[in-house]
Amino acid sequence: MTITQTRTVTFPSVKENVALVERFVDEICDFYNIGDENYGNILIAITEAVSNAIYHGNRLDPDKSVRFFYETKDNNLCFTVQDEGRGYNPETLPDPTDPENVENPNGRGVFLMKRLTDDIKFFDEGRKVEMYFRIANQ
Repeated sequence: MTITQTRTVTFPSVKENVALVERFVDEICDFYNIGDENYGNILIAITEAVSNAIYHGNRLDPDKSVRFFYETKDNNLCFTVQDEGRGYNPETLPDPTDPENVENPNGRGVFLMKRLTDDIKFFDEGRKVEMYFRIANQ
């Protein structure tokens, strides 16, 4: 990959802005000619991260912002989502595949993000997540 592109968008924590990020992901994946399977993984992981930031991090407070950033790094697309919430420890979240949690309507976002990314890192007590997707063979 020779073309480097970055984009940063900051927006209020309202549910309608998940669709805004979906459009950015569409544009980014079109720009890099990402195939359908990788596109699906990227779209689901990013929308989960943004939804978590809006709903759980900032608790739908429109006075708090979510920062969405992406860049290319060593044949990877790197997406960062950051909120202004109180934070959490992503390692202590219940396993949604555990039989006692299977019926819970929530709690699958971080699990999905971990499964769909090639690498994922949490910072600032869970308020910031970086997700990496390899696109070397695109």
